[in-house]
Amino acid sequence: MSELLVDFITSLDGYASGEGWPGFWGLEGPEYLAWLGQQPEVTYLMGANTYRLMSGFAAGEVPAGQDEFRPEEEASVDELTQATKVVFSSSLEEPLTWANATLVRDDAVEAVRKMKSSGSGLLSTIGSLSLCRSLLRAGLVDRFRVVMFPVINGATGEERIYDGYPDVALEMIEHRTFDGRIQLVEYKPRVLEHPPLAVPE
Repeated sequence: MSELLVDFITSLDGYASGEGWPGFWGLEGPEYLAWLGQQPEVTYLMGANTYRLMSGFAAGEVPAGQDEFRPEEEASVDELTQATKVVFSSSLEEPLTWANATLVRDDAVEAVRKMKSSGSGLLSTIGSLSLCRSLLRAGLVDRFRVVMFPVINGATGEERIYDGYPDVALEMIEHRTFDGRIQLVEYKPRVLEHPPLAVPE
C-alpha cells in the first residue's frame, strides 16, 4: 500500500509564496539543499494550476520579477521534470507536454484512494492547495510535512495554505532545523469532527 505525504514549503505565516520573492524566498542553504537531494523517489500529485505553473518553468518561463533562474531553482525544476507526475484536471487536454506527466480526469479523491490501495512507494503532493485540502478531509493523508522559511509575508504573501481547512489534530513524528534558520515539522494528521472539548450534538 502506498503512503501519501502532503508536503509544503511556507513562510512563517503560512503563505506558499510571496510576490517579488525568489524560490525558497532566496533563503535555502547547503543543509536544506543536501536534504532535498536525499529524498526518496516519489510520484507527485498535482492539480491543473500547479501543473501550468511548474510545466511553464520547465519550458523556460522565468518567475515574474526575475531575469533568470538561480541554479537552485533550475535544479529543482529539472528534478521535477524527471519525476513521475499525476495531474488531476478536467480542463487540461491530452497529451500533456511536460515529460513523465499523466492526466487523470476522474475524481481526485477516489483516484488517489485507488492509487494508495493498489500501489507501493510514496505519493507526494506538490503545491495544489485545494487538492491537498480534499485529500486531507477524506482521511487519505498519512504524513503532513511543512518546511517553514524565516520570513513573514504579511504584505506580499500569496496562496494562504490553511484557509478552508478543517480542524486537524497533529501528532509530531519528526522535526529538524536546516542551516540554523529553516524549520521542518512533520506530523501524522487526524481530522476532527469537532473541537476536543465540544460536546457533539
